Amino acid sequence: MNVSVRSMVPNDAEAVEAVEKASFPVPWSRESFWREAANENTCYLLALDGESVIGYVGCWILSGEAQVTNIALLPDYRGKGVGTMLFGAVIEAAKERGATAMTLEVRPSNTAARALYAHYGFCEAGVRKGYYCDNGEDAIILWKTSL
Repeated sequence: MNVSVRSMVPNDAEAVEAVEKASFPVPWSRESFWREAANENTCYLLALDGESVIGYVGCWILSGEAQVTNIALLPDYRGKGVGTMLFGAVIEAAKERGATAMTLEVRPSNTAARALYAHYGFCEAGVRKGYYCDNGEDAIILWKTSL
């Protein structure tokens, strides 16, 4: 496995959509990723194994705060440190673009993601009741107030 990280561009939307469909019950569309990649207020990074897109992470950066929108890996790459590397890269990229704090929502049932965020010092700040439309699961709101 030869994993690298680079910024997403609009032409990556199809490959990112494939990762999204393999990861989420209600996936974003290819057009959504194309729009996100073209938006000056977003930062999306890709994880690649050679030339193949195996994962991505994205955030919005506004007024010094970064809001993580998504992070996903193809199933065969989970649990191998790729997510940790990718999430660390988006934190650094957000800092370089002026973010001083970062927030996100996570499912209480997603123990792997919760462990990843705890590794980077994210703390629980609240709950969004019934946040996830596929099953009505709540979302835990996490913040890292100092990047």
